Amino acid sequence: MAGTDESGTGGGGARLTFLGGVGTVTGSKYLLEAGGRRILVDCGLFQGFKQLRLRNWAPFPVPPASLDAVVLTHAHLDHSGALPLLTRAGFRGPILCTPATADLCGVLLPDSGFLQEKDADYANRHGFSKHHPALPLYTLAEAEASLERFAPVEFGREHAVAPGITLRFRPAGHILGAAIAELDLPDGTRFVASGDLGRLNSPTMPDPAPVRRADVLLVESTYGDRSHDPRDPEDMLAEVITRTAARGGTVLVPAFAVGRTQALLYHLHRLKAARRIPDLPIFLDSPMAQDATDLFRKHQGEHRLSAAETRAACGVARYVRDAAESKALAANAFPKVILSASGMATGGRVLHHLKVYAPDRRNTILFSGFQAGGTRGAQMVAGAESVKIHGAHIPVRAEVDNLSMLSAHADAAEILAWLRGFAHPPRQTYVVHGEPGAADALRHRIEEELGWPCRVPEHGEQVALG
Repeated sequence: MAGTDESGTGGGGARLTFLGGVGTVTGSKYLLEAGGRRILVDCGLFQGFKQLRLRNWAPFPVPPASLDAVVLTHAHLDHSGALPLLTRAGFRGPILCTPATADLCGVLLPDSGFLQEKDADYANRHGFSKHHPALPLYTLAEAEASLERFAPVEFGREHAVAPGITLRFRPAGHILGAAIAELDLPDGTRFVASGDLGRLNSPTMPDPAPVRRADVLLVESTYGDRSHDPRDPEDMLAEVITRTAARGGTVLVPAFAVGRTQALLYHLHRLKAARRIPDLPIFLDSPMAQDATDLFRKHQGEHRLSAAETRAACGVARYVRDAAESKALAANAFPKVILSASGMATGGRVLHHLKVYAPDRRNTILFSGFQAGGTRGAQMVAGAESVKIHGAHIPVRAEVDNLSMLSAHADAAEILAWLRGFAHPPRQTYVVHGEPGAADALRHRIEEELGWPCRVPEHGEQVALG
């Protein structure tokens, strides 16, 4: 990282270094240096292609002990999942986030550490890893230790991160607790990071809050090159479930534990109540997703569902807690719907279900949103005839579909609508958190339609903010 020393900015102007979340939708990490302080905005895991995942094992590009604080926009692992690595390596500052994000990370991070250990143990017992022994990226205990650094900040409250640096969180929609981060710097610069922006008119989450001013803006571009499918997700869900049940099959839904699972439960409840789908049993086989669903009750005022709708959505599925029950579920051939993490089929219990259900033509594998390049989900949606799971190639004969309209990310038009809420153009806008084509497409639209100065940064690039 050229031009950076261990003492921060050394009194010079503010600067920003892109340590992740550029050229990809994963690994979000942005180092902000101002007034002699270092603040890391997000600390996510890289996922997908092997060359990206290998970055998770590399030493952190700046000494973690030199960071004054982490500002966390939301709980998804591509934004929070590397926090245990950071604290293990010596970070001792606060992790600032909304209360709901802190609660969700209390579920996601320990689960991530647990799965890391389980996957390493499984690889060692079955001998399919190239590493001897296979090691977890971090452990359950290390994930739990990182939770001690969390310091929740309510939406809208001004919080002094360091002398001359003030933070405010505004609702981003997307998932429970997701925030747009505004940071006012000592030289008067207002730095805004969009985090992941939610959909407009979502049935479960509020619209992203309008922001009037930013001097420097980071905006996500996950769907920067496309529009969401306008079809009603309940119509498509009803068609897929009815069609699969008619041939005696099971619908397996690899579901993101936070956000997507709760939206799916809401839609499944409505379909069952209206008798638009057969009366099949619905199983939620993800302890993490179950805990996240329970948090919807705790943070009732931060989403659009009424208390009655929340209770009904949470009650539509049977919870599968222990591993033995999960294995028994996979062994039972009766038609059913199974929701299981992870949403891109990168790990978790869904892998064991895929080994059972993917080879059978009667079944359907139904994804529910964006599939990052290099993930099993992306391979299957693209038509792969087999996928590699636990060292074996598993044939994919089941029907594969994707409820892309259920994405929790704003599409290109919705991102542009949010940007039009600014009173004045930022001095500079950086398009991040997108595959290269999506990021560049959004850059082009921002330049052409809004007339703003706009760039897609490179991984590791450092820029001055003054």
